[in-house]
Amino acid sequence: MNLKPRRSEEPEINLTPLIDVVLLLVVFFMLSSTFIEEGRVRVRLPEASSVPVERPKSEPLVVTVTQEGSYRVNDRELINNSPDTLRAALIREAGDDRSMRVSVRADARATHQSVITAMDVLGRLGFAEISIATVKESPAGQP
Repeated sequence: MNLKPRRSEEPEINLTPLIDVVLLLVVFFMLSSTFIEEGRVRVRLPEASSVPVERPKSEPLVVTVTQEGSYRVNDRELINNSPDTLRAALIREAGDDRSMRVSVRADARATHQSVITAMDVLGRLGFAEISIATVKESPAGQP
């Protein structure tokens, strides 16, 4: 008669292969994912050159942002600073033509939010060709 207790081995799960597979899946999904979101508004930055640029056949739609944050569309003052008012004015001026060029002229002291609001309204309406108007920097010491 054997009085020694039986040694039973506890079943053991090896987690190393599972961790390897999960790590490989994480790396695969990180490499195959796209993290860059394409913007809704395509902005054409101003260019400076000494070569005269050919004048476009049609005048662009001009959205002006004043220092106080109010908007003007083609030199017409809007009744308030609401994005809905700006949207209505842009629809009235452009009609159904969303291929029209748009120039945003913002005062240097205008708030960043008011400029972004104007660009957001333009993007939501479907305008794709937007440029930001600037002036050439004057040399130091000149007004």
